[in-house]
Amino acid sequence: MCDTIVALGNSTVDGKVLFAKNSDREPNEAHELIIIPRAQHQPGEMVKCTYIEIPQVEETYQVLLAKPFWIWGAEMGANEFSVTIGNEAVFTRDAYGKEPGLIGMDFLRLALERSKTAHEALLKIIELLEQYGQSGNCGFAHKMFYHNSFLICDPDEAWVLETSGKEWAAEKVRDVRSISNAITIESDWDMASANLVQHAMDKGWCKDKEKFNFSKCYSEPVYTLFSDARKRQHCTTQQLKDAKGGITPDMMMAILRHHDDKSEPDWSPDKGITGADVCMHAGWGPIRGSQSAGSMVSLLDRSDTMHWLTGTSAPCTSLFKPVWLDCSLPEHGNAPQGTYDEKTLYWRHEAIHRAILQDYAARIPLIKTDQVNYEEQMLAEVIQNLAGSFNKRKSISEKYFKLAQELEFTWLSKVNLHQTKRKNRLLYNMAWKKFNDEAKMDQP
Repeated sequence: MCDTIVALGNSTVDGKVLFAKNSDREPNEAHELIIIPRAQHQPGEMVKCTYIEIPQVEETYQVLLAKPFWIWGAEMGANEFSVTIGNEAVFTRDAYGKEPGLIGMDFLRLALERSKTAHEALLKIIELLEQYGQSGNCGFAHKMFYHNSFLICDPDEAWVLETSGKEWAAEKVRDVRSISNAITIESDWDMASANLVQHAMDKGWCKDKEKFNFSKCYSEPVYTLFSDARKRQHCTTQQLKDAKGGITPDMMMAILRHHDDKSEPDWSPDKGITGADVCMHAGWGPIRGSQSAGSMVSLLDRSDTMHWLTGTSAPCTSLFKPVWLDCSLPEHGNAPQGTYDEKTLYWRHEAIHRAILQDYAARIPLIKTDQVNYEEQMLAEVIQNLAGSFNKRKSISEKYFKLAQELEFTWLSKVNLHQTKRKNRLLYNMAWKKFNDEAKMDQP
């Protein structure tokens, strides 16, 4: 389950577009950060996506991807023209294609590699969707099938695209917008597939064209309900509206870290087998089988776009690190896989994250002061150097990746030295024992 948000320039403190997303995946579905350079391709060349090959274009643009390690595409990313996209699973009444095809994350990467504006990316996804449809397993250890929605941004505008099979509707964002794991477009849209309404009527989901509502007619009720998508989307939307006109990058980070019950001093993610927060923590059973595996905040500007990424799970336990696309990614370890490897950014952090989960209320305060001080210092230095030289910006990115690694090394010692007598709930403990065993990860 994921959440993606945007604030246009008319809603931010400095007039620049802000984008943010949590990518929620299975706990052992390691999150990977990569930059792929611009490339030229030969006529007739094909590109192998996650499952199928399609014709390649003459030129693909440089892209930054934050992705599940095993998937060709990504749940969030940006390109050299500041086009930035987040993808969401949505659950609809149309049958899910289970044969190998293009999945939502493939559409996202293809659009980034082939588009110079948000509107161009929107049209590219629509073109590919109508040509190939969407199908294929999107789950790592457990098969999962769904349709997709997208929040597509650039420094000038943003669009929401929501789909069901080959049908779709698109809405241009006016100020702030949030999407989650449910269709949100109802009766008003700016663009739609030619057969959107008739298809619903043919299926018996709608009897009157005048009363057609995309969300109500197409949404599959059970998965949509248990994903808590409506609640999460309302939560993020309200926070954006409350801050409208003064939204900043650190506010976007705070929204991604939101827990509904954070005011309770003894709050712990082991409570409950249902429910989902914006900052998602996995637990027992199919409903809580995912966690926020990686997070991204982007400031989009024609002269100097930049991105902050965690590359690690649970933004409440993570540090956002600055990335400029032209400066490349600083050294941060090997590419991760689905089992524990301390030489990777994702799994090094998982040792801390999973230790904190053993006694969340007592252990999360151990890292909070460092987290706040690091991000205040980092954000101030980044904002002061948005127009800085290549070498200056590159040095800042490298500095904070290195500092984040040093801080997390001290966190692991600090958390492990904190003795706990807490016993998390049985089903929660059973779930995490299984996750750790599958990851070949020892936990005290």
